[in-house]
Amino acid sequence: MKLSVVLCMGALLLPPAAFSATESGTVLLTEQGVKNLGIEIVTVEESDFQETAFALGRIETIPGRTGAVSSRISGRLVELSVSPGDSVSADQVVAKVESRQAGDPPPVVPLRAPLKGLVMHSDARLGDPVEPDKALLEITDMSEVHAVARVPEYQAGTLKPGATAKIKVAALGEKEFDGKLLRFGTAADPESGTIDAYFLLPNQDGVIRPGMRAEFSIVKSMREQVLSVPKESLQGNPANRHVYVKHAKIPNAFDRVNVQTGETSDDRVEIVDGLFPGDEVVTRGSYSLGFAGGGGGLSLKDALDAAHGHKHNEDGSELTPEQAAAAKAEGGEAGHDHDKESAAPAWREKFFMASTALLFVLLVVSSVTRRSSAKETTDPA
Repeated sequence: MKLSVVLCMGALLLPPAAFSATESGTVLLTEQGVKNLGIEIVTVEESDFQETAFALGRIETIPGRTGAVSSRISGRLVELSVSPGDSVSADQVVAKVESRQAGDPPPVVPLRAPLKGLVMHSDARLGDPVEPDKALLEITDMSEVHAVARVPEYQAGTLKPGATAKIKVAALGEKEFDGKLLRFGTAADPESGTIDAYFLLPNQDGVIRPGMRAEFSIVKSMREQVLSVPKESLQGNPANRHVYVKHAKIPNAFDRVNVQTGETSDDRVEIVDGLFPGDEVVTRGSYSLGFAGGGGGLSLKDALDAAHGHKHNEDGSELTPEQAAAAKAEGGEAGHDHDKESAAPAWREKFFMASTALLFVLLVVSSVTRRSSAKETTDPA
């Protein structure tokens, strides 16, 4: 009897933090909350799915597409009409050489571009002596270039010539170019474990230049009727992925659904288990829903504050400049009192823990004393 009373008293003294409610996994919002969180939804469908591999690389010129401008006679350079970086057409006059042969005036020989392309290099200066064995200019055909990706060796075996890739050049922003795999390099890099993969890249406008950095999204395979969702829908860590699905009956309600993922593409992830065609999945706003449904009792205001990094009203709307100034002033005045109030729960919890420990000690002492008394009464005098 005494034991039961003591245990009940100890349980009553335990702090409320020792108890937790089971989460339903459903987040309820108001219409204003849905608007303020910027919730956007897509319908899950089965469609063609490209499994892709990401790689980094560089731009190179194509060997054999470079020509030199030189003179067949000795003389002096008297005219130079192009500079490195200039585009020239085939047979365009790019320089003139004054011959050393006698004449009044001496004969002047025009030098023409051997091909259409970009002037890549020049060592020529006006007045320089010119000899037949000296190249004055170097011109490269840039209508096509090589995009060279550093592909991990284990992935190279899954790629065949003709495979396609979406290629982004860092210097050109988000613009994508279509490349086709031509061949692999002759040897792998033993330190990085990669091998060069050469993609042919059209460059009719000439904006892609040698040495530029590139990002590759290489298509490894294509499958039909695959269930997938946008990457931004997924939340959680790699071992525990989940999405938020619009509730079928309750307005402005979203169910947290655990999913099993498969392969990835540029912007989508295969869903192996957890969803069905027709499910409506949250894309934009799913991160904020994670705060609102995190089980920590967060309100819409708290969720928006955490997601956006600044304060909101209780209904989720943005603070006006006047409200923000007033909140800041109020926070400064009440800061000291708030610190005292926030310290109170910590002391209360320590008191509860100490009281519980004391009751436990008293229970043990009482039990030992009772056993000793019982033993003394049973022993013969």
